[in-house]
Amino acid sequence: MSKPLALVVVLFFVLFCGKCYGELRVGFYEGKCGATNVEGVVQNVVETWHFEKKEKDIAAALLRMQFHDCFVKGCDASILLDGLTSEKEATPNKSVRGYKLIDAIKEALEAECQGLVSCADIISMATRDAVVLAGGKWYDVETGRRDGDVSLASNVNLPAATISVSDSIKLFANKSLTQADMVYLLGGHTVGVARCSLFKDRIYNFNKTGGPDPSMSPWLLAELKDKCPRISLIFDNTYPLDVKTPSLVDNSYFQEIKKGNGVLQIDQQIALDELTKNIVDDIVNDPDFYTKFGEAMVKLGRVEVLIDGQGEVRKSCRDVNKKPFIFGGLN
Repeated sequence: MSKPLALVVVLFFVLFCGKCYGELRVGFYEGKCGATNVEGVVQNVVETWHFEKKEKDIAAALLRMQFHDCFVKGCDASILLDGLTSEKEATPNKSVRGYKLIDAIKEALEAECQGLVSCADIISMATRDAVVLAGGKWYDVETGRRDGDVSLASNVNLPAATISVSDSIKLFANKSLTQADMVYLLGGHTVGVARCSLFKDRIYNFNKTGGPDPSMSPWLLAELKDKCPRISLIFDNTYPLDVKTPSLVDNSYFQEIKKGNGVLQIDQQIALDELTKNIVDDIVNDPDFYTKFGEAMVKLGRVEVLIDGQGEVRKSCRDVNKKPFIFGGLN
């Protein structure tokens, strides 16, 4: 190639292809695995697990996995790494599920295009597909993430169910997420359950008063007392976070917290706090919740990502790649 022609090619990429390299973009894998549709492979595996394996709650599992991954050192799939001191071993992550589904997706992709698709991207794509299967709306997922090689339980510092609204806003702001983003992402609680131990104090000893949280509706209080007895030496029961449609991704979670039916303290408080209650009101009356929820998920997927030249693409989502041995330490 002549020097003038090479210069033209370089200028073309600088001027017209600014999103081709070095950042996330929709369709990152298009044309990189022959005729294989990477996102289609992911979708097929998720649908198989949903319909054939009858795992109807994978949306809740993957929404939680993505949040727990992205809020600890960014969206780098570090939550997937095995190890005695890995993020999986941190107390908040003990109940995270969905690892075998991610393994199945990775295996299917490696069979088609070895070493191409990162585990971090698999989490984002699979979560979107699971949301759609649970009644949510399709949203385009940006891809191009790389996988991290560090996973430490000591790095896990996730917001507690009792966090205040103001502290939660600060925590999300540290991840470049707005108050509205925070509220929409908490809307992920439209699916899934919580264990009684996470909210039992709201039933029997709220703020050490010896009584229930006064913001809880009488109906919910009776429900939770029945499901979560004061003394239970054996079982830590679960209760749906969305008391109306716990298996569907919709805005009923927001409708219910407006009625005092928020199961977790933070869920109830975003409907009452001056900093967020107007956002909740708008969501309750907004027919386009699905689109805005998807937009918030896309923003979550941008948190502290590793991109071109950083991290690696793991061969197994559970292990970092083996580094090549260099004899004598020479390059």
